[in-house]
Amino acid sequence: MWKIDTNNVITMTRGDTPTFTLNLTNPDGTEYEPMSGDEIIFVIKKDPQLLEYLAQIEIPTDTMELVFSEQTTRPLDFGKYFYEISLNNSARDFHDTFITATPIFITEELYNG
Repeated sequence: MWKIDTNNVITMTRGDTPTFTLNLTNPDGTEYEPMSGDEIIFVIKKDPQLLEYLAQIEIPTDTMELVFSEQTTRPLDFGKYFYEISLNNSARDFHDTFITATPIFITEELYNG
């Protein structure tokens, strides 16, 4: 089970493997077109103020799909975490965190075989 609400809060069962498609827009409302060297990174942290992250997923710019593997959330305890998604391009010295410190809830699963 997984869902994203209207505030981008994610709730998912530990170990599930959902895929979410990102829709990025520019400040003027037009669709964002990835540039050469762009990296889109999703990270999960226990506390948004900590530097360390518990999981990281690179989102391919050709598909714009955030794909969870089973191992992304399997090691996490049940409960509330935080995630952010950022767009980075080292060649352009560009970094923009477009979803920041948003809750992600990891819920119980009964079968973990």
